Amino acid sequence: MAKIKKDDLVQVIAGRDKGMQGRVLSVDSANDRVVVEGVMRVKKHVKVGQSGRGATTGGIETVEAPIHISNVALVGPDKKPIRVGHREVEVERDGRKKIVRERIGRRGGKEIEL
Repeated sequence: MAKIKKDDLVQVIAGRDKGMQGRVLSVDSANDRVVVEGVMRVKKHVKVGQSGRGATTGGIETVEAPIHISNVALVGPDKKPIRVGHREVEVERDGRKKIVRERIGRRGGKEIEL
């Protein structure tokens, strides 16, 4: 189970955008990278082309670049960064008991509800 998921509110704890907060747009678990809204913005040169209606596209765009997952921390309910752990909980569903893993905040030990 991943510690950071899509649509989580995270804070950058290292790098040039240290201290900024934003929502996670995508997670690349194979490379341990996340794209955070409004963080690590870079200029991207796009080749000029034409759309179906004849409008020109391309030029220089500003887009978010992926950053390493170790450089972000999940933001807790008190708007401070927290470390994330897991706890296994036994839940009864459809008359059967099932073990489910849930994310917890290490500081308070409470379940993370986002």
